Order: sequence, then structure tokens, then C-alpha cells
Amino acid sequence: MGDWRTDPTFSMCRALDDGADLASFVGGPFDIRAVVAAIQPEKIDEAVLDDVPWENFPHGEKVHDAVRLLCNGGGSARFAMGVLVGICANDSRASAALAVPFLIRIATDPHHPHHTDALRGLAAPARARHFGVASRDELLLHRSGPQHGVLDGYDDYGAEVTGYPAGWSVAAARTAITAAIPMLLPLLYDSDVTTRIDASYALATAADPYRRVRSAFAARFDKERDPVALAGLVLATAESNRAHPHRPDTAWIRALWQDRAQAPEVRLAAAIGWLCLTNEPVPHPLHTTIDALVTEERARAMDTLPWMNAAGCGKPGLLRCVRRMLHPEEPVPCDDP
Repeated sequence: MGDWRTDPTFSMCRALDDGADLASFVGGPFDIRAVVAAIQPEKIDEAVLDDVPWENFPHGEKVHDAVRLLCNGGGSARFAMGVLVGICANDSRASAALAVPFLIRIATDPHHPHHTDALRGLAAPARARHFGVASRDELLLHRSGPQHGVLDGYDDYGAEVTGYPAGWSVAAARTAITAAIPMLLPLLYDSDVTTRIDASYALATAADPYRRVRSAFAARFDKERDPVALAGLVLATAESNRAHPHRPDTAWIRALWQDRAQAPEVRLAAAIGWLCLTNEPVPHPLHTTIDALVTEERARAMDTLPWMNAAGCGKPGLLRCVRRMLHPEEPVPCDDP
């Protein structure tokens, strides 16, 4: 991907490594949060694309070219999104976070030829180190709210491979998605089931202290008929609830995995979600439920959910989550990431 040490932010990263105060860079030209906050998806055009300081951030020129390809509607959307998701998978999200407002604009334009591709990838920068993560402690985890004695609620994300503060990239992407909630919520009612799933995946990263997004998930759950999409709404609710705890939501999720009238996919998603929301010992009925419902075929079907796909990294994510959450004492197979 090129030598990131030629990017202007390298001097900031090097200064941080030498002990500089992160606060001294807040709001400056290398604060990705400030740069992204200034981009309004509804006002994006080609001039805005070229005015953004892509060159300030690691791999920014590559991301700029990928976003231009997507915005123009030509070329290979799969290649362009592969660049963005690949950068995130390589633990370097700053420039990918810069692309989020543009992806939102494309994703919410039903006439754009790449709108589904943009929606599928726009939440990748909003989740730090989530590829291969399947443990009870880390799956669906959002660190939110100011912590005592730290600059903001994202300090414990550490640094990206370039040395850039990972929390800043994640915060920038989540803030952009939060600001676009009114634009993204209608996608929960799209006629295409994959779009509905991807919309819930993106919205799950939004700040939701007043439960606006989770109320929308609940309303859609009451109307949804596709079992995998229903499972996605459960995981999205659990993820949002992990950032903004609400006991009735946790109780609802627990009731779902116990409810024999629910689809197996819903019960399995609820079991995974509930395990992530509590520190309670795994109850025997949950073990029994999972043992009865998990099959290879069902696990592969549920890999259409981006949470499970990311957790599995090429293997059925549900199976990996079950092994990591219910049997953490077992040796990790050699084919695990």
C-alpha cells in the first residue's frame, strides 16, 4: 500500500511515540474527527471530494482514488471497496474513516449503481480490530462515554499500525454515521434483505443514548419476516445496547433465546448477544439451546450477517463464537486466525 511514513501524520505519530501530549493535536489538521465532522454527506459533490485533505492521512491517496471510482459509478465497486475494507483489516482506519461521509451519500442514493456496495463497507472503520474477534468479552464491544482521567472515550483503542490513534479513527466514523441516522434509518425498510441487514450493521455503530436507533430496530423486528434479517436486528440491538446499556433490552434479548416460537437464527443471535451483554455464568438451558440449534448449514447461512462473517474470517463465524464463548478453555484450532 505504499510507505505510510511519507504521510504528513507520520510526524505526529512519531511525536506521540516520543511522549508528546495527544491533546496538543486535538482539532488540528491531523485530527481525523475534526476533518470528517466538517463533511456533510447531503452536500457532497466532486469539488468536496477534491477539497478533502486525503494526503494528510496514511494511505489517503489510495482511498481518495477508490472513493472517486465509487462516486463516479464506474469501474469495479468490488475493487474500490476492497481497498477500503483491506485498509481497515490492516488496522489502519484514518483515511477509511475519511471516506465514510461519501459512502453514506452513495449508500442512501437508490439510483446510484454502487449504493449496495457502499452500504456494505461504510461501517468497517467504525469497528476497531473486529476481524476474527469472537470472544464474549470483545464481540459487539463499543467503548463509550468519557473515562476518568483520559482525553475521551476511545483512548483505550491504542494505536494503529501506523502509530495513529485508533480511537480517533473509530470516533470519526461513528460520529459520521450518527449524524446520518435520518438518512440511514429508511434502509431498514428496503425491499432487499441484504440492504436491510447491512443498514442494521451500520446503524449499530451510531451513538444511541436516547434509544432512537434501537426503537427503530424494534419496530422493524415486528415487521421483518426473514429469519436471518431478524437475527441481524437482534445482534444490532445487542451491539448498540453494549454501548448504551438498557436493562429492558437485555431482558428482551434473553427472552428471545428462550422463546421456542422464534426462528432458530433469532434464538442463536439472541444467545450470542445476551452472552456479550452479561457477565453471568452460562446457564444450562442456553447450552442446551445452542447444542440443539447449531448446525453447519445454519452457521453458513448466518455468515451472511456481517457480524458472523467478520468473526469467522473465512470460517463459519457462528461456530467460532460458540466455541470461544462456551468453551474458552479448549485449545484454539490451528486454522483459527
